[in-house]
Amino acid sequence: MNGITYVRGDATAPGGKGVKIVAHVCNDLGGWGKGFVLAVSRRWPEPEAAYRRWHRERARNDFGLGAAQFVQVGPYVWVANLVGQRGMRTARSTGAPVRYEAIDAALGRLADEAVELGASVHMPRIGCGLAGGSWAKVEPLVLRRLVDRGIPVTVYDFGG
Repeated sequence: MNGITYVRGDATAPGGKGVKIVAHVCNDLGGWGKGFVLAVSRRWPEPEAAYRRWHRERARNDFGLGAAQFVQVGPYVWVANLVGQRGMRTARSTGAPVRYEAIDAALGRLADEAVELGASVHMPRIGCGLAGGSWAKVEPLVLRRLVDRGIPVTVYDFGG
């Protein structure tokens, strides 16, 4: 046991008591429409609207790689939009869009928010879907930034 709880299920339906933050990785282009964000948008409209506004107003805010945005979607539930992906994968692209250093920085911001809210963190294997990352590289970042600070983390693997 490394301090992360792995479960099969839907990260947009986090279990347990208390304040929960559902975290996921976004790109730095303002694009929202594939992967886990579709499940987020089906459950709550606010994170997508907030992300698109954050990107649109980026000249006047902190939007960019490594940034984190926190959107309250219920009395005890927040969604963390973590910018950890440079661009998007296309038919012509080479290499994965994931940026581990940006995920690391965004996880640091997530940890601060989780401590302040007294929250647990719930996520899919961030950075490993459309971003093309490796959980073997992301998991140590989650351990160092969140688990080592005493924040309970649950990782959801969808499907059965």
